[in-house]
Amino acid sequence: MRASLDNLALRARAMAAIRHWFGGRGYLEVETLVRIAAPAPEPHIDCPRSGDAWLRASPELQMKRLMAAGAEKIFQIGPCFRAGERGRLHAEEFTMLEWYRRGADALGILDETKVLLRQTALEATGSTVIRYRGSQCDLAADWRVVTVREAYLRHAGWDPLENFDQDRFDEDMALNVEPALPKDAPCVLYGYPRQAASLARLSPEDARVAERWELYLCGIEVANAFCELADGAEQRRRFEEARRERRALGEDDYPLDEGFLGDLERGEFPSCGGIAVGIDRIAMLLCGADSIAEVMAAW
Repeated sequence: MRASLDNLALRARAMAAIRHWFGGRGYLEVETLVRIAAPAPEPHIDCPRSGDAWLRASPELQMKRLMAAGAEKIFQIGPCFRAGERGRLHAEEFTMLEWYRRGADALGILDETKVLLRQTALEATGSTVIRYRGSQCDLAADWRVVTVREAYLRHAGWDPLENFDQDRFDEDMALNVEPALPKDAPCVLYGYPRQAASLARLSPEDARVAERWELYLCGIEVANAFCELADGAEQRRRFEEARRERRALGEDDYPLDEGFLGDLERGEFPSCGGIAVGIDRIAMLLCGADSIAEVMAAW
């Protein structure tokens, strides 16, 4: 289904509200390259080839290099790509919002996310209430925080911190955990197993837990946030492990981004938090559309 002009107008209002919010808080808007030589090596996330390079799945590494160069607060809205992703909530080309703030942790980014999404909804629709497929969620209400461990023990019957299994984790997330999350209020799934957060810092209280959270609105995942890993040796180890897994799966073996790793290894990357937000999904929810295709100008 094609997007209606009314949906595109609402999406445009949301985009304007987002830029207005960041501009009022001293964030610098940046644009980094879409065609890159070294994507982050994550199993099951495939970037489309573009000659001898790839189209980015995220601007993350390039934005982190700007943070290492001295940026304090930056954001970017732009196209991203993932090969083979098609469906009601997925497309091979989509729009991502990412931002990073020096000195912030994962919970500091959560505080900003609450204010940003409330203000965006209010400016775009005149209300903070999202109504989607029979669910109603008020962004101005209290946001619920559920730990990953709690969610899996309650809804899947096992502890992913004690006995992590990637395939089982992914299957139970889709079939048992996500369907059981609250839909009547924003829900934050917090504290992922370290094996499921290759770019996040580990919790100082429990090294089995990564400082990562995801946000669900009306049962739809819309954002993924980290307290960013700043340890160059550990990041290199994680990337090499991911490359081995990608090779075993027959996926493209991306070269390492030595510029990014060098920033970390020289200690130039600051303590910071960051987040990626799916703009198409946010627009879909604000419009009450059934799929992201109804809010994308793919005519």
